[in-house]
Amino acid sequence: MTEPVKSVPYKHLHRIAWLAVALAMCVIVFGAFVRLSNAGLSCPDWPTCYGRATWPGATHEAAEHAATAIRPFDTTKAWREQVHRHIAATLGLLVLVLALLAARRRRLGIAQILAATGLVAIAIPLYMHGQHVAASVLAIAAEAILLFAAFRWSNLDHARVAVLTLAVIIFQALLGMWTVTWLLKPIVVMGHLLGGLLTFSLLLWLAWRATDLPIRLADALALRKWVIAGLMVLGVQIALGGWTSANYAALSCGTDFPKCVGQWWPPHDFGEGFVLWRGIGVDYEGGVLDGAARISIQLAHRMMAVVVFVYLLLLAVRLLRTPGMRGWGTLLGLLTLLQVGLGIANVKLALPLHVAVAHNASALLLLFVLVSLLARLREPEH
Repeated sequence: MTEPVKSVPYKHLHRIAWLAVALAMCVIVFGAFVRLSNAGLSCPDWPTCYGRATWPGATHEAAEHAATAIRPFDTTKAWREQVHRHIAATLGLLVLVLALLAARRRRLGIAQILAATGLVAIAIPLYMHGQHVAASVLAIAAEAILLFAAFRWSNLDHARVAVLTLAVIIFQALLGMWTVTWLLKPIVVMGHLLGGLLTFSLLLWLAWRATDLPIRLADALALRKWVIAGLMVLGVQIALGGWTSANYAALSCGTDFPKCVGQWWPPHDFGEGFVLWRGIGVDYEGGVLDGAARISIQLAHRMMAVVVFVYLLLLAVRLLRTPGMRGWGTLLGLLTLLQVGLGIANVKLALPLHVAVAHNASALLLLFVLVSLLARLREPEH
């Protein structure tokens, strides 16, 4: 039996939500910088960095820590990974505040959120002391409490979305931990990217709904279906992009475009390229796949890019033809062209860091447009 809606949005909820959206964007873009600059394993322990809450200032400061046996300390990279963790932790605290405020009038809402948070707080030191099974059990229990609370409530309102976002944040922390302890396993790296974008999307939806600025159109229902389909194809392409990056396949075709290693359809191995699980204990930094497997990943990413390009341009044209939506249509069209241009530049320029990070940021902006439309499009009031 579902609980009736009792929550009244906190008057500053939209401001806090927009702050969280901005911080989530920073986490995602800076995370792309960390991953693409090969700094993802620069702090082999978690959540500390060579035993420090910040990071060692010099090699001799890290020399006595056990993490040096896993990976030598790199003064130029460790700060990147640990700064990313601190920004993500700040976002987690902000989402916790959002969840408490949004669910404050739900029956046992605050108690359930605090109970889950307490379990996570206990799990972290347990993990740091090597009690990984106990820590995982507590984290899973925390997730179960939050999911039970959210799905027990009756509708998709501020409270449910805020609590679901907190659950995703906790799972993101687990993925971040596994990214380090499982040595950049591709499925975890890709999952971490998708989890970050899901967090951003939920926060953006919450921010728009709390701001309450609907776009009312007679054909809003039909347009929302277009937007949902756009989110689906974009999500698949982002996942393929994450898989390409995690398997170090971005330059598997060399700098050839639109051909790949001088051919339209070069030798490839899709079966090997899309094996999702390869066991634990392998160091995936630099990639472990052969050339044919990496080429198959790059080919899949390019083919899906064509699908996304065509669909988003069609959606942009649909918006341009809808009165009052020309600004959104123009923005979507320009961002789609920019994203494709950056993708081509990544190949032709041999993956320069600033272009690769911009490619990630552009995908985030496309997601911003589509989620914003989904949150705001509504039918006229009668």
